[in-house]
Amino acid sequence: MAERDRRWNLARSFMDDQGVDALLVFGEHEDAGPAPVNFDTWLTNGRPGTTVAFPQNGEPVTHFPMALFSMDHLESSRRGDVMWIPPKDTRNSQDSSAIANTLVELGLTEATIGVVGLEPYPPWHPDGSVAYPLWNNILKLFPNAKFKPVEHAFAQLVMVQSTEELAVVRHTASIGDAMVKAMVNTAAAGVPESEVYAAGMAAGYSLGAMPPAMHMWSGPDPVATGIPPWAYRPQQPRILQDGDVITAELFCCFGGRHTQHQILIAVGDVHPDYERAATVVRAIYSAGLKALRPGRKFGDFTDEMLKPAEGAGGWIMGPAVHGLNPLIALCGYPQSDLARVPGAEVYAPGEDYGTILGEMELVPGMTFAFEPNYGFGRHVVHLGGTVVVGDEGAVELNPYTAKILRANGKTRKDV
Repeated sequence: MAERDRRWNLARSFMDDQGVDALLVFGEHEDAGPAPVNFDTWLTNGRPGTTVAFPQNGEPVTHFPMALFSMDHLESSRRGDVMWIPPKDTRNSQDSSAIANTLVELGLTEATIGVVGLEPYPPWHPDGSVAYPLWNNILKLFPNAKFKPVEHAFAQLVMVQSTEELAVVRHTASIGDAMVKAMVNTAAAGVPESEVYAAGMAAGYSLGAMPPAMHMWSGPDPVATGIPPWAYRPQQPRILQDGDVITAELFCCFGGRHTQHQILIAVGDVHPDYERAATVVRAIYSAGLKALRPGRKFGDFTDEMLKPAEGAGGWIMGPAVHGLNPLIALCGYPQSDLARVPGAEVYAPGEDYGTILGEMELVPGMTFAFEPNYGFGRHVVHLGGTVVVGDEGAVELNPYTAKILRANGKTRKDV
């Protein structure tokens, strides 16, 4: 219970610093995929997707979305897991009336309450993750309470991983590397891209991780970055050919700790612009490793990381780095660059994305996804992995994916 006590003590100190009497923490549902808003689990060490009311004086109460969650709690207890929240402090609903009853029970009707869930959380929640009808009901029911958004401040507290948490992050990162190696050893001309996808995911599952759906595309010059199109349109997966690349963003999760892995696998000889772009990407990556030092501001670090891209003659697809555990801190990037992709001129232009939490101080124990990217024409390279802020500087967990990888599977000539 030492980790629980550490977190709860930090939460109470955080309330003092923020001048609030309690925290109300909204967690996103467990099937949200990569970059979930799971601040609730930091307080409960339990199944994601709950709402937690944590008073400064008293014990936290967690609200399950349904009674079936209590069966998970019961079964885990029966098997010997140490549950941070006892059954008496659980509730089997998280609608506005159930939350209101808890706030009354805890004597918070006229309190100042810090709320986690009302502020932007990129990329899926630009205006917060709490549903309007629920929040509107809470405001009507508690006219004398003061609600203070504290998500970004709370995120910075949570980002600093303990020694125990960092051990889990390292293990997660090693599983991610194993997933990538399984993909490399499957990829070859004549192999369906779905088999490469399956090899990576199966490796993660077999090693006890719970990776969210991978983003992956293949082809001689793909510029897409999301889940494969056969996931949402009825079509056959591509058959890999010589000269293809597989570009992927792999997410690994074990024990509630996340890592990311940016992958480019070359199948045979690929267009020379990939090596050209990779040179720029490697320079950005190396600059980031050099710049990631304790005591610096996140925004200053990202500015220095991106310097090698200046005047390189190509374009940037997305952020070069963002926070992990949780994501929240995000490097800005020029969405207007996307207009330089052949054919993109017919789409509405995007506004450049500003850096989020640029004033945040880098602290040992924070984890980041390094994902530098650069393109020339339609040839785009994403490379990188998970990096930790160490006492002296950057600690690289995934150098394996910080370079172009070469397909090592068995070619199928009869497909």
